[in-house]
Amino acid sequence: MNHLNKGPSIAPPPMTPGVTIKEMVESHFTAYNAARLREGAMLWSNLMAREDVTVGLTVTGALTPAGLGASCLTPLVRRGFVDFIISTGANLYHDAHFALGLDLHQSSPYADDCRLREEGLVRIYDIVMDYRVLLKTDAFFRKVLEAPEFNRTMGSAEFHHHIGRYLGERQRILGLGDVSLLSACQEMDVPVYTSSPGDSSIGMNAAAMKLKGIGPDWDVNRDVNETAALILNAKRQGGKTGVVILGGGSPKNFMLQTEPHLQEVLGIDEKGHDYFLQVTDARPDTGGLSGATPSEAVSWGKVDPGALPHTVVCYTDSTIALPMMAAYLIETRGERTPKRLYSQRDQALDLLKREAGSAVRE
Repeated sequence: MNHLNKGPSIAPPPMTPGVTIKEMVESHFTAYNAARLREGAMLWSNLMAREDVTVGLTVTGALTPAGLGASCLTPLVRRGFVDFIISTGANLYHDAHFALGLDLHQSSPYADDCRLREEGLVRIYDIVMDYRVLLKTDAFFRKVLEAPEFNRTMGSAEFHHHIGRYLGERQRILGLGDVSLLSACQEMDVPVYTSSPGDSSIGMNAAAMKLKGIGPDWDVNRDVNETAALILNAKRQGGKTGVVILGGGSPKNFMLQTEPHLQEVLGIDEKGHDYFLQVTDARPDTGGLSGATPSEAVSWGKVDPGALPHTVVCYTDSTIALPMMAAYLIETRGERTPKRLYSQRDQALDLLKREAGSAVRE
């Protein structure tokens, strides 16, 4: 008799030296959130890593200060597994420290913060950095923003593309290796957006320069239309779309609202994203977007109702899940052809304008 709810027997082999990531994930992650991590890793590897899937990644929480930009996100970008990114500005600001050769250090979450303040150190839970790291990074951004290419209106993807070029040159001159996520995204033509450009030290420095009449005016409307256009373009080319959400917050909504923008606001015929993978510690019962389930997202048109079997939520820390999933993806899939969406943004926007113009609205 076949039982719908009965899967393979739980019979993991004994742990031995030399166990690979693939063996650990597939054989030892048998239940609870370990099993969800297994399902998420396999969803990404078996389905979302296919050539016809456009993958959008969101980044929240202080992941780049913990080194996950260089260790996990940059390799995934380099290997073609991430097609565009929506991040908090803070993660992109802290990414710059690494390219500028500014050190962050392991510490303790129980450090005396008054003592840290006296010693000129700032803390992100169990990470500390010298206050001068912030000042030097601020000085870098203010100097770069004086360049002519920044003195106009632009979307955040174009802004980060230019910043990535400068960071890439700094890490090259300093001989630091491939440490900057923004630099890798610039080289791989991976668009990087932020849903609230003013909400970070990058935004604060840009605001300071604006007092002098220098720097960009961010076109947030372009970001809303451009991200939706990338999704529409992928679908109209016969492909699918998948989202990988690390944490939640504003980047999660900015990624998922691409579908309601197409369907609800622009009146374009669409069904929702095809694959959904989230790593979060947020509960769904508080009503916050960070904890909202893919099933709830179906009611908004964010996720295709038929795609619910291809959705996974893993309730754990992204600093645990991301290295495991990245290692599994690289071991099982190796690499994928980069889509280089940055250079396709205008083409995608033209498509969006045509379809929005011909949409029949109720």
